[in-house]
Amino acid sequence: MIDATSFGSITISGRTYKSDLVLFPDGRVADSWRRSSGHRLRMEDIETLVAAGPEVIVAGCGVFGRMKPEPGLAAALAEKGIDFHAASNGKAAKIYNEQAAKHKTGACFHLTC
Repeated sequence: MIDATSFGSITISGRTYKSDLVLFPDGRVADSWRRSSGHRLRMEDIETLVAAGPEVIVAGCGVFGRMKPEPGLAAALAEKGIDFHAASNGKAAKIYNEQAAKHKTGACFHLTC
């Protein structure tokens, strides 16, 4: 469960992280996550998350929502049977918590802009 988000920080199940991260459906967290193109989210950036077999992926696109999914990413994930949500971090955390209560859910979060 995501407890809180703020600029440069996210708290998951009581532990605070200070770097971008991937949250896997089994609860593992891979911090220090980097994207191949800064503020653009591409399929290659979430390959390990997709390989974990989530039903849902939530992208926290930054506090101000500046990270943008590449065109076609949602459609490509849908072809794999994965429901995709992208939103600013506060909203993405709420979506994640709602979805994780019902579905096998993973997430990725850009913690700053």
